Amino acid sequence: MSNNRQIIEKFYSAFQKKDYQTMNDCYSDDIVFSDPAFGVLKGEEVKSMWEMLCKNARDFSLVFSDIESLDEEYATCKWIATYTFSKTGRKVVNKIKAYMKFYDGKIVEHSDAFRLSTWMGQALGWKGKLLGWSGFMKKAVQKNARKNLEKFMTKKGQ
Repeated sequence: MSNNRQIIEKFYSAFQKKDYQTMNDCYSDDIVFSDPAFGVLKGEEVKSMWEMLCKNARDFSLVFSDIESLDEEYATCKWIATYTFSKTGRKVVNKIKAYMKFYDGKIVEHSDAFRLSTWMGQALGWKGKLLGWSGFMKKAVQKNARKNLEKFMTKKGQ
């Protein structure tokens, strides 16, 4: 088993337990992360995002599979998060493909790909289903995600 595969397994096994500290130990200090909801985050923003998501998760479960090493630096996997979206109380099943770059035993880049419109339909109900395709609605979700992260980081004193 490659070291990168072990890191991915450690990361997602920790996520299953909502252990953000172990997850964040898998990252380099200058980690760069991106996904459709938060956009691009760097360093402490990334680590705080996982802490916030783990601490706020309700009815959370996660499975991961299909870990594939592309070369010595890059790997991918699939993961599915199932949880209750706190703002609406709606169940979300988010199917995600992760892309990671590794250097010196740490994840240095992490990108999660999923359809934001599908997520909005599940999380927000009829409004998300009706307007989830629109750029305006996607920007509103991103702005709200960033605002929540900034509030969380301010409370932590970062």
